[in-house]
Amino acid sequence: MSSSRTTEETYESQNDQRLDELHSKIRTLRGITTDIYDDAERQNLTLDDTNNAFSSLSSSLSHSSRRAAQAFGLSGTGGVRQSRIILYTIGGFLFLWLLWKTRSIWWTSAGEV
Repeated sequence: MSSSRTTEETYESQNDQRLDELHSKIRTLRGITTDIYDDAERQNLTLDDTNNAFSSLSSSLSHSSRRAAQAFGLSGTGGVRQSRIILYTIGGFLFLWLLWKTRSIWWTSAGEV
């Protein structure tokens, strides 16, 4: 009986050791699971903050676009008309061309004297 008792104690000791190892592995897995959950929560918060920032940027850009359209008369509710902008642009280029031409005449005149 004593050998059977010793065998039982050995098996019981091995079972206790394996149970402790299993308990340790479960604790490790629980810690990893908790870390994964915390990381996912942090990433969700970061994504929410990013989404809010892009929504704010989109709203600001839309508002700026509407104000620019009103300022340039593209929205049809006041402001300078598009034909005026075209005329001003052509006039500006014409003015710059004339200025360039007259300066080139002055420079050649000054060089000949």
